[in-house]
Amino acid sequence: MKRSKGIILIIIGSILWGATGPMMEWVLHNSELSVSFFLTVRLIVAGTSILVFLKFQKKKVFIIWKEPVWLKQLFIFALLGMLGVQYTFIAAIEASNASIATLLQFLGPIYIIIYVSWKGKTFPPKYQVVGIIGTLLGLFLLLTNANINQLLISNEALFWGLLLGVTFSIYTVYPARLMKEWGVLVVVGWGMLIGGIVLALLSQGWNSNEWSELVSYPIIIFVVLIVLMGTIAFVMFLSSMRYITAVETSILSSIEPLTAMIISVFWFGQILGGWQYTGVLVMLLFVTWLSVAGDLKWDRFKKKK
Repeated sequence: MKRSKGIILIIIGSILWGATGPMMEWVLHNSELSVSFFLTVRLIVAGTSILVFLKFQKKKVFIIWKEPVWLKQLFIFALLGMLGVQYTFIAAIEASNASIATLLQFLGPIYIIIYVSWKGKTFPPKYQVVGIIGTLLGLFLLLTNANINQLLISNEALFWGLLLGVTFSIYTVYPARLMKEWGVLVVVGWGMLIGGIVLALLSQGWNSNEWSELVSYPIIIFVVLIVLMGTIAFVMFLSSMRYITAVETSILSSIEPLTAMIISVFWFGQILGGWQYTGVLVMLLFVTWLSVAGDLKWDRFKKKK
């Protein structure tokens, strides 16, 4: 029963998050809203809504502020994980498109492998090397359409896309202990609110002249839908990891870029080259391979013990 719940959560969450990509692309390209202003509103509204909901449920949402050790971890997650992944994702969309940005976040496992190997001062095992090479091959095909003399996205888009992989890995791995101790909704709610407030302070959003743009029609409709769908997607994605394995999470989360690509094709008429579609398939296959092979290695290790 729990496994089925996890599968349903990751499928719905992936579809919702994949759908918000093209919606954000449309908003950014059809309005004067900046990434900073849009994200500030999104994080503060979503985070506040989650915390208010928890208060109505009689949850003790402020206790974590009395625990300095946990509070420090919460701020790290809020800034490097929650704010980091959302800012780099939207910036990558603005610089390229939703399909490319959604796929580039799947570089996250490579960064995790590199970090673990560096910290442990060991070379990655063979299956991880194969996975990294395969994923990078898929990325090369996606970004060049198999023509080594051309890059089909701008340097800015590539920068934000590569950084997105880093922040996505932090967002996925770092909050595990926090969520086990305090619950998914409390951590996500505070993560969004803290990230939004920090971004507002840095960008001085209250002085922005974008408020009138924000409430204009149909921008306001899209913004409300993006905030609602994105918040639900974040909660579902993180909640699913409590019920299903890393293998299942990796396989089923591939629905996310496929959703973004399908919507982009029908909505924007975005068509990739033949080798780019091959690159998409290769990337998804080898990211899944990293999870599958890693899960098998872990099972064998536990049996030996």
